[in-house]
Amino acid sequence: MSFFFKGLIVGFLIATPLGAIGMLCIQRTLNYGKLHGIISGLGAATADALYSIVAAFGLTFISNFLLEEQIFFRLFGGILLCCIGAQIFLSKNTQQVTSGNNSSLVGDYVSTLFLTLANPMTFLAFAAVFAGMGVVDISGRYISACLLVAGVFVGSTLWWLALSTVAGMFAGKLTCRKLTWLNRTSGAVIAGFGILVLLSLII
Repeated sequence: MSFFFKGLIVGFLIATPLGAIGMLCIQRTLNYGKLHGIISGLGAATADALYSIVAAFGLTFISNFLLEEQIFFRLFGGILLCCIGAQIFLSKNTQQVTSGNNSSLVGDYVSTLFLTLANPMTFLAFAAVFAGMGVVDISGRYISACLLVAGVFVGSTLWWLALSTVAGMFAGKLTCRKLTWLNRTSGAVIAGFGILVLLSLII
């Protein structure tokens, strides 16, 4: 079970930096309720687990493809971030928690899943951290590798659950005007991340 706990620590630490996905999770929690924030986080946690599978099982053909096509993935991710940021910036706040909106929940999950997958650097982060923790060459030890991946998913999920819970404490307590400014600020920040990704392809 040591592999599970190592994966849990890695998943939690890699998910912790508050980037565009974190801003998106907070924005959705404050506008639509904690469930939307948690589902958004689960999309990112799923992507983390998928990348950890590539790193843990030594799937070199996939890792080589990710690195060779990273420009395309980053271009896709940058454009998607800009579009989501612009949509949030221009959105009108309704101050209404949409707790039964299944299509919206699916969209929350899918958007963060693809945004996280669009960053192949996440795979490199997992490969580097696994190596630093001494978790190397376990591609033939399937149970250990599966426990490691499961730990990554649980650890990442715990972070997103904690973030959504803290943000959810403020949901319903903000005025319409403050939520409008929150949407504009978070939308601008998310779009800013997208612009930085696109600029990194040029520079």
